[in-house]
Amino acid sequence: MTSPQVPHTVVIGAGPAGLTAAFQLAARDAAVTVFEADDVVGGISRTVERDGWRFDIGGHRFFTKVTAVDALWHEILPAEDFLLRPRMSRIYYQGKLYDYPLRAMNALRNLGPGQAALAIGSYARARLHPPRDQSNYEAWLVARFGWRLYRTFFKTYTEKLWGMPVSEMPADWAAQRVKNLSLSSAIVNAVLPRRNQKDITSLIEEFHYPKYGPGMMWETCRDKVEEMGGTVTLNTAVTAVHHADGRAVAVTVRSGAGAPTRVPADHVISSTPLSALVLGMDPPAPPEVVAAAKDLRYRDYLTVALVVPAEFSFPDNWIYIHDPGVKVGRIQNYGSWSPYLVKEGRTCLGLEFFVFEGDDMWSKPDDDLIALATDELERLGLVRPGAVERGYVVRVPKAYPTYDQFYRRNVEVMREWLAENVPNVHPVGRNGMHRYNNADHSMLTAMLTVENILDGTRHDVWTVNVEEEYHEQKKSGGGPGGTGRDAPVLPRRDPRPR
Repeated sequence: MTSPQVPHTVVIGAGPAGLTAAFQLAARDAAVTVFEADDVVGGISRTVERDGWRFDIGGHRFFTKVTAVDALWHEILPAEDFLLRPRMSRIYYQGKLYDYPLRAMNALRNLGPGQAALAIGSYARARLHPPRDQSNYEAWLVARFGWRLYRTFFKTYTEKLWGMPVSEMPADWAAQRVKNLSLSSAIVNAVLPRRNQKDITSLIEEFHYPKYGPGMMWETCRDKVEEMGGTVTLNTAVTAVHHADGRAVAVTVRSGAGAPTRVPADHVISSTPLSALVLGMDPPAPPEVVAAAKDLRYRDYLTVALVVPAEFSFPDNWIYIHDPGVKVGRIQNYGSWSPYLVKEGRTCLGLEFFVFEGDDMWSKPDDDLIALATDELERLGLVRPGAVERGYVVRVPKAYPTYDQFYRRNVEVMREWLAENVPNVHPVGRNGMHRYNNADHSMLTAMLTVENILDGTRHDVWTVNVEEEYHEQKKSGGGPGGTGRDAPVLPRRDPRPR
């Protein structure tokens, strides 16, 4: 039996948070076993490989203001495995590309004098006669930017990402989402300059990137964990967390069609979705806690990666697609992340679709999705007809926790029950805490949790939140109680009986 001084910790999930925890534990000679249901490590930070092509799922810039996380990245990978890459993203609208962050001269040139004048006129009308009810995000935006700029630069992409009309989103999200420099202020300030203007926020211009994609980081981390004596088991799902006398005592795991196996545990660190963790408790949590778990919502994601000749490459890491005539929300160019992800004379463009698991898009056969993505890429004018050579589809369930007006209540119910009944079960990471964190803050929750386990510290990992030091901003804003990086709290009907 493992001695109390060196506890055995079971880690659920081999994404950034789970593997960070495992690395920190193994480095201190603490027994650790990681179980991952998928056949690869990295979670949404994995790198998918198909026929020698590598796809970065979601796009991952390695930049952080958390010193300990930066040090760990460079402890896992040697300096020669990192590339220093330029940060570039643009907005596609009506056949033109707008710089992001938005710049006045570029915006004016793309809009043209006539459209710029109409935009300013729309802005002026909205300022003189703003919508009376500004409780929703759409009215809030229109009141400040006018209908034209709102439709061009806010409406379409936001609705694609979150799957609901902007008019149904609450305005309280807008204050943090649309802060500082925007196209409207850029155009208005270019025409009606004010003295002493300051760009409050500037984004990073360069970032580090593992040359074979973010999965390289986590594949190497897995290897180092095992070299230090830890165990990482893939294709194995944790189906239950057993607890007795106020503590978790074991987990049950199942690999494929094999028989379930019970594994003792002194601690459980969980990066699996918070709802799945609670629903897997044995004995079951009380009905009100189970109801809270079942009431959490997620936004799912799929990428269609299309191989095209290198002439159709572009310098952006990704382009935001604000065209309402297509379903694609964002297009990555994997060759701009790293030349090691693509092949000589070719690049691969990843068309990202934000979906709900089980909906029409999610359920389409791969060939149909490849045909749809090819058609949209051609209609956008980013490739010539017939240029796409082949395609691949990657689906990612529960990619983004979503936030309705009940999520905070649901999370608090589950969090309190776990703390009172199984204090040695530790949720970490984005899905583990149902918080829209970037990888660095997910890692930090794991690092602090390991200190709590091994050193008896009392870090409150729930206060770790990317709004305290936003991932790409040089100046911070927000507070510790939010959803994580910019995410709206979405309205819906209360499911509880009245």
